[in-house]
Amino acid sequence: MDFMELFFIALGAAVIVCYGVKLLLFSRMLFPKMWFPLSKSFFTSLGEWAVVTGASEGIGRAYALALAEKGMNVVIMSRTKVTLDQVAKEIGDTTGQRVKVIVTDFMKDNVFSELEDQLRNLNIGVLVNNVGMLPSFIPCKFLETARLDQTITMTINCNVKTMAKMCKIILPGMENRGKGVIVNISSGIASIPFPLYTLYAASKVFVERFSQGLQAEYSDKGIIIQAVAPFGVSTRMAGYQKTNIVTLSPEDFVKSSLQYLRAGDKTHGSVCHIVLGWLLQSIPLKVLYAESMLHSLQDYIKKKAALNATICASNATFENGRNK
Repeated sequence: MDFMELFFIALGAAVIVCYGVKLLLFSRMLFPKMWFPLSKSFFTSLGEWAVVTGASEGIGRAYALALAEKGMNVVIMSRTKVTLDQVAKEIGDTTGQRVKVIVTDFMKDNVFSELEDQLRNLNIGVLVNNVGMLPSFIPCKFLETARLDQTITMTINCNVKTMAKMCKIILPGMENRGKGVIVNISSGIASIPFPLYTLYAASKVFVERFSQGLQAEYSDKGIIIQAVAPFGVSTRMAGYQKTNIVTLSPEDFVKSSLQYLRAGDKTHGSVCHIVLGWLLQSIPLKVLYAESMLHSLQDYIKKKAALNATICASNATFENGRNK
């Protein structure tokens, strides 16, 4: 057996081992309760309070409720006081935990000194940076975005600046106590450069890189920092799409994602979304970026949005008629 034969045998063996390890790591994601178990007292052992931004609806509301069900008091933040008060009452009535409401608009500048004052004396064990904005549900090219200058500022303030500032406020306390969890909500579409959602996808890439860098810096302090990148979740931002095996309800997604807290510095939060992430990264970008593909995406989402609007209008008409 000459040198070249030995080389190719060794190379083949290395490839088999490499893919075997990848398959093993992927298989762990199918059974998070077995591979990444959390004790019943895990969350309450971190601290008395959890802070959730963008908690008036959708994924943020689901995180606030789930953490309260696990025994934590929660601080919920959003810009809509009426909705926050409703969520606070629901959490209090169903869990018996204390709820602190903070009304703030993260799209604006200079809101963080006041937030820091309101959070100063709380023993915060969990931070969920959920608040975010999608410039346009209907995909469009960057220069076609409505009120582009204003949209750039609001997107960066909401999706990028807020996450970094909230970490600046809360991370020091976690470092001093040597424990804590920070969950930063990204998006599945940040897995690749995503045309027609360019600004939004780019802002979510920042979320992932920031989270991964922080985790490397503070993992030895006993702090878990993780980016969670969901695909389809039935929220207002996603046009309240009908739930199915791919599009999850906020409650089901959050319940699943919390099982992956020990699974690394980034997760898609559920088995089906993990598979979607793998598939998206396996498709050649030339295929995804083809003009016909982009037009098809636009047409599909426009039709979905129109259908959802029709259904909402019909439901509203039915309710009005019934209440007369």
